[in-house]
Amino acid sequence: MKILTTGIKDLYEIELEPFVDDRGFFVRSFCVNELSAIKKDIKIVQINHTLTLEKGSVRGLHFQKPPFCEAKFVRCLKGAVFDVAVDLRKGSPFFLNWYGTLLTASNMKMLAIPEGFAHGFQTLENNCELLYLHTESYHKTCESGLRYDDPVLHIDWKLPVSTLSDRDKTHPLLDDHFKGIEI
Repeated sequence: MKILTTGIKDLYEIELEPFVDDRGFFVRSFCVNELSAIKKDIKIVQINHTLTLEKGSVRGLHFQKPPFCEAKFVRCLKGAVFDVAVDLRKGSPFFLNWYGTLLTASNMKMLAIPEGFAHGFQTLENNCELLYLHTESYHKTCESGLRYDDPVLHIDWKLPVSTLSDRDKTHPLLDDHFKGIEI
């Protein structure tokens, strides 16, 4: 595993290192010992798997509010996505900055997203599957989100948006009242 910095504190890309032979490959997708370098005492409590059918679809930008903020480890198992994380940490020098990266089944990269970030992705192919490892369980009362097209964020999505959930269409736009998430 190679842990790469992104330019935003505590947000990392992880390059997995597959062992390849005539049968295919073997890759270690998660190792608490190696990943403790970026987050101490990692405890995965929930694993989610998504399938997004249509190219250009956007899921997100989602996060959980305190006291149930969560870190996520996100990997694309099938297809290709443009994966985005937005820093929402109150007082962070990177507050409201976003980082986007290409996650594909073939590049075997993973994004390690800390607590206090919103997360979303856009599919660049049909039939994309992602696997998420979460450090906190889902709590409906603490779920929240940002609009994918919020003018404050200016996220450079790679394709015109083809599909969006009703929930994601109704997330509020950021305003001067939003000061961030206390971690």
